[in-house]
Amino acid sequence: MYYYLIVALQAFCIYHAYKNHKPYYWYFLVFFIPVLGSLIYILTQVYNQKDADVIQNEITSIINPTKKIKDLEKKLEFSDTYTNRIELADAYVQNNDMPNAILNYKKTLQDTVQDDLYARQQLILCYFQLKDYVGVIEHAEFIKAKPEFKGSKQQFCYGLALKELDKVEEAEAELKQIDRPYSNYAERLELAKIYLETNRSEEGVDLLNEIYAESQYMTKPNRRIYRTTIAEVERLLKNLK
Repeated sequence: MYYYLIVALQAFCIYHAYKNHKPYYWYFLVFFIPVLGSLIYILTQVYNQKDADVIQNEITSIINPTKKIKDLEKKLEFSDTYTNRIELADAYVQNNDMPNAILNYKKTLQDTVQDDLYARQQLILCYFQLKDYVGVIEHAEFIKAKPEFKGSKQQFCYGLALKELDKVEEAEAELKQIDRPYSNYAERLELAKIYLETNRSEEGVDLLNEIYAESQYMTKPNRRIYRTTIAEVERLLKNLK
């Protein structure tokens, strides 16, 4: 069955190449590398050109991540706009270059016409990655009153940053806002740890038991996603017995 599917896929690609007058090298690619060659042909030649360009750009970014950055730097040199600088900053984040990402996000803040929400959100995440908790708090203060901040990853980072700087009561206040059943497991684990560290063992154990009980009803994909958090919850409960 698998063999016939491959043959059918090859036949389709060769027919499409013939009908659309594609270069001869596609015939060799599809014929001699059946599965991979056919998939490459479909992705780049059967989809519309816009889709093909996107796919090719993504493949290039994976193989050579610095190329995307260099292209965006040239684009920014030609036209220094808010959008171009945000794109460059995002590319630096994807390449795990937080210092350069921060530099470019901060430059966008000089454009007072634009809403600073996205740049601030990204700056919070970048500073958190660098364990610069002062930077996290600085930018969180600008957007914490906005509805997009409530229950967000940025609020979680803000709460942890406050905790790291020994502002435990403020950290607890932020993390409590993210304490929602059947969600936000990592955030609730951190809140439970605050309870345990501030001699409120009963509250901490209750929250840990809640998370553990909820974990028993997780789907398999969610158990894989949250396996580290669940393992930490189980470890803490075991040690507290």
